[in-house]
Amino acid sequence: MRKTLVGLLLLSMSFWVQAQEPVFRDGHPQTYEVVKGDTLWDIAGRFLNLPWKWPEVWHANPQISNPHLIYPGDLISLVYIDGQPRLTVGRGHGGTIKMSPTVRYEPIAEAIPTIPLEAIDAFLRAGRIIDDPSVLESAPYILGGESQSVVVGAGSRAYARGEIDPAIRAMGIFRRGEAYLDPVTSEFLGIHAQEIGSGDVVDVQDSIISLDVTRSNQEVRVNDRLLETEERPITSTFFPSEPDSEVNGLIIGVPNGVTQIGQYDVVIINKGLRDGLEQGSVLAIYKTGELVRDRIQNERVQLPDERAGMLMVFRPYDKLSYGIVLDASRQMEIMDKIRNP
Repeated sequence: MRKTLVGLLLLSMSFWVQAQEPVFRDGHPQTYEVVKGDTLWDIAGRFLNLPWKWPEVWHANPQISNPHLIYPGDLISLVYIDGQPRLTVGRGHGGTIKMSPTVRYEPIAEAIPTIPLEAIDAFLRAGRIIDDPSVLESAPYILGGESQSVVVGAGSRAYARGEIDPAIRAMGIFRRGEAYLDPVTSEFLGIHAQEIGSGDVVDVQDSIISLDVTRSNQEVRVNDRLLETEERPITSTFFPSEPDSEVNGLIIGVPNGVTQIGQYDVVIINKGLRDGLEQGSVLAIYKTGELVRDRIQNERVQLPDERAGMLMVFRPYDKLSYGIVLDASRQMEIMDKIRNP
């Protein structure tokens, strides 16, 4: 069952007795006034050594409507309830943020998001995982654009060939990316389909689809594929949480093709729903220790792995997940390890 911030706020777990380090940071403030531009992750980091533990020390004030939403002007305070430290909010004003699946966000009110909204753009542009290769192989493919052009962009018309449901009026445009095998077991895990853009179907005749390209992240090319638009509900009200089960995996891909990974980069990991991950699952990233030569003993020695950052799963599939790097103390790369935080 997916954990949401609403549900987690109702937990009152005395986890600090078992924690390996103090929950609250040294020198944490007694109060903090929320300002525009804050995120839940940043505010949690002001008070806590383990920011994802925020929901477990949060006291949901029943007198406040939607106490799980926080707004500029609210006052976060540290109080003691039944002898245990809790964080509470003094309400300023209320509202919500709605994310659309087309990389446009509409602030209905000014509730602060979990992470920066510009980072959420990366969520929506990452693409999707295809579990069955035949889905891409059988999908309609781009023939070209007007005037026999081989590449098109937003505002142009493209033509594709294939079969679609006549009721579908919006299509996503995707390009086949890397097929991933598990580095340890060699099991096929899925194919990354890079999102190129989207378009509106204006006509279908004899399997020829006329498509007005409404949005493009890069040029649409011959052989790009059309897939039904995937609804992607991204909300600002969830909060990162630790997985319930033990996770030991690897970063096996980066959708944008970079070799060095930093904060707010999107990565692909070889763990998913079947491994107990869900939206919001937090994992620590470790760089594998170097293999060095002990010149005294004349042998090679493996140095310990070093913690390099933290990521949050934002879109889990069965065998793979997309994650976004929230913290980075050093540059990371493909094949770095992921573990429970």
